[in-house]
Amino acid sequence: MSTRKSLVYSFLDRYASLVVSIVSSMFIARLLTPSELGVFSVTMVLLVFVNTVRDMGAGQYLVQERELTTTRIRAVWAVQLGLGLTLACVVLLGSYPVSTFYDEPRMRDIMMVIALSYAINPFGSLTYAWLMREMRFESVALMRFSSGLGGATVSVWLAWKGWGPISLAYGALTSTVVNAAIATYFRPKSFPWLPGVAEIRRVLVFGSKLTASSIATVVASGAPELLLGKLQSLLAAGLFSRSNGLVQMFHRLFVDAVAAVCLPWFAKQSRENGNYVEPFLQATAYVTAFGWSFCVTVVCLADPVIRLLYGDQWGEAVDLARLLSIAMAFTVPAALCQTALLSSGAVSSIARVTLANAALTIILVAFGAFQGLIGVGFAIVVAAAMTAALWLRTTTTRLNLPWLRMLNTFGKSALVAISTGISPAIAVWLFGWHPNEITLSLIVGGGGGAILFLAAVMIFHHPLRDEVINVLTKLRLHTV
Repeated sequence: MSTRKSLVYSFLDRYASLVVSIVSSMFIARLLTPSELGVFSVTMVLLVFVNTVRDMGAGQYLVQERELTTTRIRAVWAVQLGLGLTLACVVLLGSYPVSTFYDEPRMRDIMMVIALSYAINPFGSLTYAWLMREMRFESVALMRFSSGLGGATVSVWLAWKGWGPISLAYGALTSTVVNAAIATYFRPKSFPWLPGVAEIRRVLVFGSKLTASSIATVVASGAPELLLGKLQSLLAAGLFSRSNGLVQMFHRLFVDAVAAVCLPWFAKQSRENGNYVEPFLQATAYVTAFGWSFCVTVVCLADPVIRLLYGDQWGEAVDLARLLSIAMAFTVPAALCQTALLSSGAVSSIARVTLANAALTIILVAFGAFQGLIGVGFAIVVAAAMTAALWLRTTTTRLNLPWLRMLNTFGKSALVAISTGISPAIAVWLFGWHPNEITLSLIVGGGGGAILFLAAVMIFHHPLRDEVINVLTKLRLHTV
């Protein structure tokens, strides 16, 4: 499958899943209270720590391995299956101490349901990694969308029936079951069902450093909710979760789709040509143009967006969402740095940068958590600026990429984002930061911003211009 076609399927996957996520979130935000959402949010942050070691990077090893043999596939399967069953037991054993620490019995029940997901997950993860390696993104899209739709449906239905926060846990379990069932259908007949340990050391050596990086990342990203939940309240953790969910929508909307294609794409370029600077710059140009435009739009329109999607009860999340958008503006240029380093096998570099950034972020967020939600927001802004600089420095050094070329890429994307921001700024000028006219504000700011974005891409000859022209040409041919 071509890279462009892979991107199309990857985006279709993310956008379809995003629609499901937004619709289900709109229902959940009205069916569950901020405190109930906070219970589930803090529980899942704790479980994300466990989630980072559920396959010890075995799936990513399978994607980038130059010589994939049956013996190595058996080793990957052994790691994934063994860890899945082990972690299920760990979560079950930890459910009571966690619920006691937070004095919240509902956490125990949530963890018991999620534990079953860990035991089932390996039956989908091996096939998923193989499909990624082969760049079969149409199959990946089907798996992800079907599992997301199944999970969302169950979550909303149970929440409507009054099950409370555990409805989200049953939704997650449903998603895992659906994913595993579809993966079984796509699993190659040549793939062995019997795990093996002959090459397991090779898999674990690669995965151990990557897993250390993942743990550090999860600790840093989960620190705000955990610290707010303990030092402030579960309500504060729930508000942070909703603000962060809105801002991180860009990653689900765009970065995840691009990164999913870039990992096998960069790895293929590295295996065949030994260099992937041009693909990296092109992908970074795409991400920064969309990312900075998204950030400036959320800064201006956070209030009407949150009130439209989640209701007036989430009004306290607005100012925090604006701060988190500013933080994301710093991290967007470095969004694909880890993917680029991973494609070249530089797991040691990834580990060093991740651990340094995690330590910095946790220290700053811990200080901010004593000040409350806004204090955490400012802490994340400072941490984001410093961590992005370190990622960019490490990546440019590894790829022998001159800073001037990176700055040139950033410059065109900045012009696009500034142009896009004119319309949201006009909406703020006309209706204020907390508008009464929600719909009109979004039409002026969001609709106008989309038009200005396309115009700026064409005027400033941004790399996205070729993609726009390609789409317009295909549309014109279909209408003839």
